[in-house]
Amino acid sequence: MEKQTITIYDVAREAAVSMATVSRVVNGNPNVKPATRKKVLEVIDRLDYRPNAVARGLASKKTTTVGVIIPDVSNAFFASLARGIDDVATMYKYNIILANSDGDDQKEINVLNTLLAKQVDGVIFMGHHLTEEIRGEFSRSKTPVVLAGSIDPDNQVGSVNIDYKAATKEAVIKLAENGHQNIAFVTGPLVDPINGVYRLEGYKEGLKEKGLAYNEGFIFESEYTYKAGLALYERIKNSGATAAFVVDDELAVGLLNGLQDNGVKVPDDFEIITSNSSLFTEIARPRLTSVSQPLYDIGAVAMRLLTKLMNKEEIEDKTVVLPYRLTEKGSTK
Repeated sequence: MEKQTITIYDVAREAAVSMATVSRVVNGNPNVKPATRKKVLEVIDRLDYRPNAVARGLASKKTTTVGVIIPDVSNAFFASLARGIDDVATMYKYNIILANSDGDDQKEINVLNTLLAKQVDGVIFMGHHLTEEIRGEFSRSKTPVVLAGSIDPDNQVGSVNIDYKAATKEAVIKLAENGHQNIAFVTGPLVDPINGVYRLEGYKEGLKEKGLAYNEGFIFESEYTYKAGLALYERIKNSGATAAFVVDDELAVGLLNGLQDNGVKVPDDFEIITSNSSLFTEIARPRLTSVSQPLYDIGAVAMRLLTKLMNKEEIEDKTVVLPYRLTEKGSTK
């Protein structure tokens, strides 16, 4: 038998109060007598009443719900960002709808439109790059959007990240100063501006500063997975590279194990610097030297920025760049 939906009208009738009084109790309005509040809460508990967020949203034009689009919920990088988002959302009494897009451009649009149909008050987008289609959807919806750990080269959409160019440059200089002349750049798709513009420019500038020539033969595009890193071993060794900067920790662990499975000692024969300082860098052996991004903070600041946009508060700069550092562990000398 289908369970009957309990409405605010049922609660008001049972408690012998007005629907406005029930609404004030549900929304924490202090203008309700303690005895009345106690009676209404007892009825809510007994009837198992659940306020209808959509109905409330239609009345108030707010659903206090935020949509979060994440390319891969199993990736430690995005999981850490999501924790920061969720904690700040809870602090500001927003609910989160988490949607996985599988990093697929068309699925991102479908997921976004599903969230907008649910009347979310704002969206945090963690896609690797902004296609013109998704940018167009953002513009049409008029719903506030913030990017977390991603970049809008046109600075039209608010974003929170680190200086990926400077971080990559620092990592490459470190490897060059350790005596390496053939340094591989192991990257995700170069169509993503974070890789193909910012990190690639940092890689080139690092080489140039140390008097090393740029060689496309040392650029390796890959998926962000352990298996992809494992499969890269042979190509990287055949290239003559003796060190690598890797843009994803899971990918870096795959490369590390591929090297060691084939008798290449890290860091004695090959050095690795990775990018996110996630849990992967700690559980790998040797532990991985990494660019330390404040992943939790990126998520938390992105959510705080979104609350400001949703409440139409004044904002000095929609692009927030947080500090990073290079944390040296066991995969470099």
